Amino acid sequence: MIWLAMRMLTGDRAKYVGLISAIAFSSMLMAQQTAIFCGLMLRTASVIQDMAGADVWVMDPKLQNVDEIKPLRSDDLYRVRSVPGVAWAVRLYKGQARVRAEDGSYRASVLLGLDDATLIGAPAQMLQGSVGDLRQPDAIIIDDSGFRYLFPDEEPHIGKAVEMNDRRAVIVGICRASPPFQTFPVVYTRYSLATYFIPRERDDLSFILAGPEAGLTNEEVCERIRTQTGLQALPRLSFLWKTIRYYIGSTGIPVNFGITVALGFIVGTAVAGQTFYLFVLENLRHFGALKAMGVADGRLLAMVILQAAVVGVMGYAIGMGMATGFFAITGNMTHLRGFVLPWQVMAGTAAAVSVIVLLASALAVRRVWVLEPAVVFRG
Repeated sequence: MIWLAMRMLTGDRAKYVGLISAIAFSSMLMAQQTAIFCGLMLRTASVIQDMAGADVWVMDPKLQNVDEIKPLRSDDLYRVRSVPGVAWAVRLYKGQARVRAEDGSYRASVLLGLDDATLIGAPAQMLQGSVGDLRQPDAIIIDDSGFRYLFPDEEPHIGKAVEMNDRRAVIVGICRASPPFQTFPVVYTRYSLATYFIPRERDDLSFILAGPEAGLTNEEVCERIRTQTGLQALPRLSFLWKTIRYYIGSTGIPVNFGITVALGFIVGTAVAGQTFYLFVLENLRHFGALKAMGVADGRLLAMVILQAAVVGVMGYAIGMGMATGFFAITGNMTHLRGFVLPWQVMAGTAAAVSVIVLLASALAVRRVWVLEPAVVFRG
């Protein structure tokens, strides 16, 4: 029966290819758009991802995400350090600064000012230079993609001088950083230098990074900080998800991507369902003949489900191949780096394709179920 079902399925090549193409296009569209959405949301929290060793983030009580910052007072650092259970606490500046190249071109950048003494939060992956070089005068470290934004005709290298807030800055290191939400260069420097690279404000302390003493969890220390100082304190992962939830709930990005994914699902269901239904209608005489020869309804229904499953698996495989190829090509582009196809997206797409196949075969199964064997004897 398996051989016969496959012969019936591939008998009309046009409908066979049409079924596979519909599911392949649908699965590719759903997977690609969902993966891009996930990549964008992760970009919103890129700074949090890259801050190695920052277990606890302390911030203004009303702060909602890592980008909209209300600076803390300088004495807040000492208040946090005095909380029982806090092993250490250091300053962090995060903001935007205009970086001007030698030819006069400029770009906005994500500027991160690290604690002068400890350099906690420094980039984990250095491509050129070392983190310790930040202690040199006027020193900055820039990510490799940011260097290409500023100097598109040069390969990343150290020693270049740029201007930030009318002050000279020297690139002493090239690092690998997670791509930010906006395609800005990511610049690391010491906290004391960061305050000179930006227009002067009354308060410059964006965040306080802290770590718990041995034997205490991040959550316990955060609760103590909140109780004693009134500041907002969150574990690193909680702050990351708080930022992502803000962008999901406060922007139109989820709606736009959701509409595209829904259209892919609807189009796949409609096209595959109509084509598969017509395929079964054209083969009703064959199903009737099998029924007349005594083949049970369950066996016929299994044939229809097998045909639908084969189409679904082949369409899904081709669709995932196209989506993977898209990300393999665009992954080498500077502006599109960081977008990948997670296995969770592939699993979710497989579930959606399964639903499409079930919906597409539902009407066809019903026609076979109520089929009268006498149909084979009609003219």
